[in-house]
Amino acid sequence: MAIQLEELEVKHGFSYQTEDGVAVFTFDLPDSAVNTLSPETGLAFDALLTRAEQAPEVKAVVFISGKKDNFVAGAKIDFLQKIQTAEEAATVARNAQKGFDRLDAFPKPVVAAIHGSCLGGGLEWALACDYRLITDSPKTVLGLPEVQLGLLPGGGGTQRLPALIGVQAALDLILTGKHVKPSKAKRLGLVDEVAPVSLLRALALRRARELAAGTLKVERAHGQGLKAVATQSKKGLAGFFKGLANKEMWAEVALEDNPLGRKVLFDQARKQLLKKTRGHYPAQEKALEAVRVGVVSGRQAGLETEARLFGELVVSDVSQRLVELFFATTALKKENGTANPQVKAREVKKVGVLGGGLMGGGIAYVSSALQGVPVRVKDKDDLGAGRALKQVQNILDERVKKRSLTGREATAKMALVSAGTDYSGFKTVDLIIEAVFEDLKLKQRVLAETEAVTHDGCIFASNTSSLPITELAKASRRPELVIGMHYFSPVNKMPLLEIITHPGTAEWVTATCVEVGRKQGKTVIVVNDGVGFYTSRILAPYMNEAAYLLAEGADIAELDRALVDFGFPVGPITLLDEVGIDVAHKVGPIMEAAFGKRLAAPKTLDKVIEDGRLGRKNKKGFYTYNGKKKEVDTSVYALLPTGHDRKDIERAEMAERCVLQMVNEAVRCLGEGILRSPRDGDVGAIFGLGFPPFRGGPFRYADSLTPAALLQRLEHYHDKFGERFAPAPLLVETVKAGKTFHAR
Repeated sequence: MAIQLEELEVKHGFSYQTEDGVAVFTFDLPDSAVNTLSPETGLAFDALLTRAEQAPEVKAVVFISGKKDNFVAGAKIDFLQKIQTAEEAATVARNAQKGFDRLDAFPKPVVAAIHGSCLGGGLEWALACDYRLITDSPKTVLGLPEVQLGLLPGGGGTQRLPALIGVQAALDLILTGKHVKPSKAKRLGLVDEVAPVSLLRALALRRARELAAGTLKVERAHGQGLKAVATQSKKGLAGFFKGLANKEMWAEVALEDNPLGRKVLFDQARKQLLKKTRGHYPAQEKALEAVRVGVVSGRQAGLETEARLFGELVVSDVSQRLVELFFATTALKKENGTANPQVKAREVKKVGVLGGGLMGGGIAYVSSALQGVPVRVKDKDDLGAGRALKQVQNILDERVKKRSLTGREATAKMALVSAGTDYSGFKTVDLIIEAVFEDLKLKQRVLAETEAVTHDGCIFASNTSSLPITELAKASRRPELVIGMHYFSPVNKMPLLEIITHPGTAEWVTATCVEVGRKQGKTVIVVNDGVGFYTSRILAPYMNEAAYLLAEGADIAELDRALVDFGFPVGPITLLDEVGIDVAHKVGPIMEAAFGKRLAAPKTLDKVIEDGRLGRKNKKGFYTYNGKKKEVDTSVYALLPTGHDRKDIERAEMAERCVLQMVNEAVRCLGEGILRSPRDGDVGAIFGLGFPPFRGGPFRYADSLTPAALLQRLEHYHDKFGERFAPAPLLVETVKAGKTFHAR
């Protein structure tokens, strides 16, 4: 029996050794970069506990990881995908709860020695230990990110975390899925001690012996984290209580033994939660309910509620879409962007940025602060060069303010950036990212200038949102080194990087730019060249349709609400104001020239532009920007075709018309070879354009409707409005073949 137990432990990544009365459990899952949890892992750990409990020489236990920068990353997601029913998933949660309950009640002290990511089930595991010791490394983060996969913590996290750090602080972590760094984890009471990486193991062993001997006693006030709420970020759940007097008041009102405080807290949390999610993300609501039941009716009732709701979520459509998205982005991280997986990226030791505007400054930041290489910025004048430096400094200052960087670290990162008005410093750059004005002749001119001053292996990447890279490359002496790198604004916050290759782009150039993008923290998709590429192209008909709706008399606020209700973060008219009405207006002729009347923009915006309305940038657009509350500027209606006469168009129709335009154009891009796969199209639309993640992207959404139903709706609008709703040829072919876009 003992031999069988040891085989189970080894097979699932555990080793067991004793050191002076302490049993050390080391978790190092074979053939995996990170440790993940599964039912088999639980059985192996349970066997270790039995072994340590029965060994009289063992007085305490230390649980540690054998991975370099990972404690436990959470549950094995592909295991969850195999679950067929809610009851089956609930049973998995109950078994995890029982396993952690056994650890919680283990008669010998258990110390969790944490270095690297400790997330999801990994944190639930640690919460069941008697003492939590973590390293001060920036790679050490703690969190319960299950809601980001449409799930909730199912191993007791909704019960243990509120009991440890208080309801409000726990909800802030559970409902947002945010990660916590070591210093904040200590302030919240989430961990007991922070230590240098080099001392983690030795200190964990010492603390285990002290706990066993009784010389170390850990005293925690129930819900100690409530008093730490005042130090939390204004983001997350703290923002839910904006209308209340102050956070200190909540530390008193929300105490678990105050029924009135509990009721108000949960009522307000649910109200604000629904305001944010609009009911599209059930995981947050169900997590809130599990916490509420535990606080009001006791831990056992809370655990049962947690398991039942976990089961419901695992088999829900929303969770399936979010998990599919997780696997899509994970797969992208393993690819080099070419058809040949053997192609290697070349090292980029220095980056040059042309243009010191908003985009150029953002690119300089991600290249220096995240990619970690020296950056040289060139602008036409000192003002532009200074603006780029100022922008990088502002982003770093904000990170210092939020304590994600120390002042010393920020200074070191800022030292990597320099700027000027000529090409000095460009001789040694390996990659130039051009972010000048969207004009092909200007871009061709700066391309020729840079080739004259850079080495023969220097890549030239254009940050353009619509101009064909093939045309740009015609001005190059080294066309194989020309590529597109389309960033989204603001660069430091938007997660997508769209890389565009023309037929002559060298594969190693593509692989190098993909690797650079990843180091800059971006989710990267690679698309083939064409006007508008992918993201700008599918956005154009979506925005055009919004303009057609305005021309028909749609109410501005109602139109925006329709798309927000569908799941977009902002509506199309708000987006127009944000990107600049003039910028959007210039895209129309480019798209019409390339694709004909199908993508011709209506004349809706002509008089709006003539009136000098550019949007947020000049505080004059479809909305007002002078008061505290942003409202529709009703005077703009006089500039629209129907004037102040508004037409009552149902929100469902407005949303459907705009969304079908985007989805249909995405299918065209796939059919024309702009996209490599439906997966890339889904990722690009979600991370670049805000397509609702819970709907899975344009192609997952098409499959959920069924291609036949999508075709029927497009034909309906085609009969009503004409050519702009003409179904994509690939959609017609897919329906005829009885297929879907994603293989089932």
